[in-house]
Amino acid sequence: MGHGFATAPHAPAFRLANATLPAALADAAGLPAAGDDTVRADILVGGGRIEAVLPPGAGDAALPVLDLDRGMVWPGFVDVHTHSDKGHSWPRRPNPDGTFMGALTAVTGDREANWSAADVAARMEFSLRCAHAHGTVALRTHVDSRVGQTGISFPVFAEMRDRWAGKVALQASPLFAIDLALDARHMDDVLANVAEYGSVTLGAVTYACPQLGEGLETLFRIAGAKGWNLDFHVDETLDPAAASLRLIAETAIAHRFEGSILVGHCCSLSAQPDDEAARTMDLVAQAGIAVVSLPMCNMYLQSRAAGVTPRRRGVTLLHEMKARGVSVMVASDNTRDPFYAYGDLDLLEVYREATRIAHFDHPVGDWPTAVTAAPAAVMGVEHGRIAAGRSADLVLFRARTWTELLSRPQFDRTVLRHGIPIDTTVPDYRELDPVLGR
Repeated sequence: MGHGFATAPHAPAFRLANATLPAALADAAGLPAAGDDTVRADILVGGGRIEAVLPPGAGDAALPVLDLDRGMVWPGFVDVHTHSDKGHSWPRRPNPDGTFMGALTAVTGDREANWSAADVAARMEFSLRCAHAHGTVALRTHVDSRVGQTGISFPVFAEMRDRWAGKVALQASPLFAIDLALDARHMDDVLANVAEYGSVTLGAVTYACPQLGEGLETLFRIAGAKGWNLDFHVDETLDPAAASLRLIAETAIAHRFEGSILVGHCCSLSAQPDDEAARTMDLVAQAGIAVVSLPMCNMYLQSRAAGVTPRRRGVTLLHEMKARGVSVMVASDNTRDPFYAYGDLDLLEVYREATRIAHFDHPVGDWPTAVTAAPAAVMGVEHGRIAAGRSADLVLFRARTWTELLSRPQFDRTVLRHGIPIDTTVPDYRELDPVLGR
């Protein structure tokens, strides 16, 4: 752990002195500016909670002090779009060509051959250990939901949610093709498992098909009646004709839907004419829909063809939607499975790459909320900000500025949970060898 944290966690209270905070993640009023949308502060911690965020040097001088020497402090990360049931299956079933269809085929084969409760549990546990070590405090996973698999994976998820309570707050959303919303047997299976084991969130993969409108009507009607939220995979393609995002927004408006709606990917929006994309984004804003981009996974899959340099990368129009008041965020998506060969559920990596890919800089503004406060609001969890009364779930970095923070992986970060540093050692991939048959 990079800060030599020794005696402070054992004291009834302590001070993190000379910290640099992203201004968007704290109440910056009264805190001195440190440039590039950061502020300087001391953070007082006691009883596992943040007692105060004060200008440097203010407050009780008698408290034990850890001087951060202007190192950055973030709240714990919130990863709102992941696939921990697929995670770390790559060594057993790699994507043969890196394409979207290659991923679908590989995952289908792996699921049918290998996804027992023990297999899903082992890989999900490994994924959560990675996320926890990197500083994630809340995570939503999509769960592949086919008749037969749903009854295996959702009970495993519920076991993980209970086991990880107090460390990583877990939510789950079912994942299936939108046309299956019209299959009564399938929906009975999904709804029974979500009700018993899930997180009152319903979702599907939307794409151009004759059943799209009817499928959306079914899911909105069910979610509205049950008081559930919605989470969709949307238009994960560069085909400009893919426009299910607009239909989702129109359906939400027509239903006057009161729950939260999150849509992920929305890649085709980046390939559409400006006026058409603008009309869709206006509807998204009117409907109060939140948008999560998965920049690393989308750039891995989109515009891929053998021997051809990719030109269109599929990252959706985050700046334009943010300008309309849409809540936008980024997340990990897949990790080491056929949809993305890489990743480690490290949201600092996601934020670093999103900054480079989607220009979350000049100015930084409130883009740090994209992996903290914005997804926390969608999940309905009390995370994502540094404020008095909040749990002292913090990530401490030696880096003092954005260019220092985003130039290195920050392996020496210190992660505090309830004011106590955790072991930030990530699990060894060799632990999965027996599961993956290596």
